[in-house]
Amino acid sequence: MKPIRLPEPPSPTMGVPEIFENGANSVIRRAVVIGNGFPGSENQSLGLVRSLGLYDKHVLFRVTRPRGGINEWLHWLPISLHKLLYYIIRRIYSYLRFITSRRRRLAPLPSEKGGSVGLSSILEADSKRIVNMARESYEKDGPLLVVASGRDTISVASSIKRLASEKVFLVQIQHPRSDLSRFDLVVTPNHDYYPLTPQGQEQVPRFLQRWITPREPPDEHVVLTVGALHQIDFAALRSAASTWHDEFAPLPKPLLVVNIGGPSCHCRYGMDLAKQLCTFLTNVLVSCGSVRISFSNRTPEKVSNMIIKELANNPKVYIWDGEGISPNPYMGHLAWGDAFVVTADSVSMISEACSTGKPVYVIGSERCTWKLADFHKSLRERGVVRPFTGSEDISESWSYPPLNDTAEAARRIHEVLAERGLRLQQKRPNTNEKDGKRFFVIANAIASGYLVLSVPFSIGCIVRPHAAGRRRLLIIFGSESSSHH
Repeated sequence: MKPIRLPEPPSPTMGVPEIFENGANSVIRRAVVIGNGFPGSENQSLGLVRSLGLYDKHVLFRVTRPRGGINEWLHWLPISLHKLLYYIIRRIYSYLRFITSRRRRLAPLPSEKGGSVGLSSILEADSKRIVNMARESYEKDGPLLVVASGRDTISVASSIKRLASEKVFLVQIQHPRSDLSRFDLVVTPNHDYYPLTPQGQEQVPRFLQRWITPREPPDEHVVLTVGALHQIDFAALRSAASTWHDEFAPLPKPLLVVNIGGPSCHCRYGMDLAKQLCTFLTNVLVSCGSVRISFSNRTPEKVSNMIIKELANNPKVYIWDGEGISPNPYMGHLAWGDAFVVTADSVSMISEACSTGKPVYVIGSERCTWKLADFHKSLRERGVVRPFTGSEDISESWSYPPLNDTAEAARRIHEVLAERGLRLQQKRPNTNEKDGKRFFVIANAIASGYLVLSVPFSIGCIVRPHAAGRRRLLIIFGSESSSHH
């Protein structure tokens, strides 16, 4: 008898409970995400937590910076100083309104969209509160994984690590421009180190270099990525493909998806790029089955209005402008699109499109400066993106190794945790998962030429038809199997 093993999907080892296997305090079972209110930053943290298998065991806290009105002139300040200064301004303004109320009425101090400033339905990120949470649940749940992203989260995240260093594992996404020893790991794109290159040094005044550039090359605390982390993976795309099947499956192919962002300080554009995009899309329509266009919340109204005016009446084109009650089709676009055109301003949208392995064309990269220009250069050198020129034949596909930054960052975190005697809690399969595993093994056996006779309980008796005068009986006990000739 020669033991054999059929291929099976990966699953955690069933055996000794975690508490006896490695100790109660060596397993990370929950996560805290510290956000800054910006989707581009928070999606990176949530994507990493999802890839680590703790998405259903995380709590989101948020560092809220006052916005609107005078705050637009204060956003460059450290968040603690910004809040203090804005508080003082509010108090002074309230006092002035009080003493002048009998003479004339002052207009309210403007805030974003006329609403309350800094309010959110998400819990406010307080370092002491999160530290207490980590300490109180340490004996029961082990260390706490803390994932933060964005400049405004740095002070809170590093304070948590300083106050409870042995009870938290801190991952900071995006370079903090400070001492990296304050964090367990820093996950940041390669282009964050562009300021240390000779070209980058020439573009930064010497007196500003300390504040806007990394202080030294990456060390063991740093995990380098190509683009931004995100929540897009094979499982998410497969789910989106099913969800949006009825809407996208009937569309003529190839489907060209156009994702439009908005100008930024390092990628400035306006109506000129909108006109160019309309011209180029008109040129490639002949090779498209259908085109889907969507805008982001950063797209200037004049840009979106022009694109709607120029292309909305074309029968091949559908434009989602965010109006009405229809859900955002972004995930459906990623799952069903055959090729993508993305404006150069958004590292996140480009990174998500490049995770599909499908053709990605970028428009406007020649307008980018500083680190963003270095990001686009690295993508072109890898063959991941091509410039959108309007002369493309969309029906001709091309491919590349998909960007897999989130999974690779998660793998590195697993390695560092293992070096410290820690690991993440693995989700144990439920009954349906076990049934799926058994089905997977039997399906592979059938594909290999075996004949299934019966599957009683957890044992599958599989007989292979005569082949070269030999007969093989395969008996499966869970994930173990034996064969008899």
